[in-house]
Amino acid sequence: MSLSHINDSNQPGMVDVSAKNITPRAATAEALVHVNEAVAAQFDGTDLVSKKGPVFQTAILAGIMGAKQTSNLIPLCHPLPLDSVKIDITFTDHTATIRCTARTTGKTGVEMEALTGASIAALTLHDMCKALDPAITITQVRLVEKTGGKSDFGGKAETLKS
Repeated sequence: MSLSHINDSNQPGMVDVSAKNITPRAATAEALVHVNEAVAAQFDGTDLVSKKGPVFQTAILAGIMGAKQTSNLIPLCHPLPLDSVKIDITFTDHTATIRCTARTTGKTGVEMEALTGASIAALTLHDMCKALDPAITITQVRLVEKTGGKSDFGGKAETLKS
């Protein structure tokens, strides 16, 4: 097995997906954001409230925008028409769990879009709360599951609430 974005001449390039079938594709990624007590105290039961506004709602919008820009940020990603990007944020014990599910119908998967959405949402949460906690950490940015295409990973991508 070889790296998909390296050709026989050991040069980088986009994967040729022209011969692939168009199929429904989905991927879910996750990022954890750990905050201190000062930030956790701002949680009102549904969102973190900051001087910059509602943190989770802003992070959700930023994550969706980020997922839509993936091919502009990651050099070898194909530009994809995304059918859906949904981000869900839960908060327990000083940790925000961000899950991003991206969907498309196409010739290549949406793993990078889901990972980018989760990452940008996590970075936005960090930006909005750093005044209360400059030591916020973002951990475990990972692909949770993907479906469609040649191989699935982690089971069926779940549907997140709107």
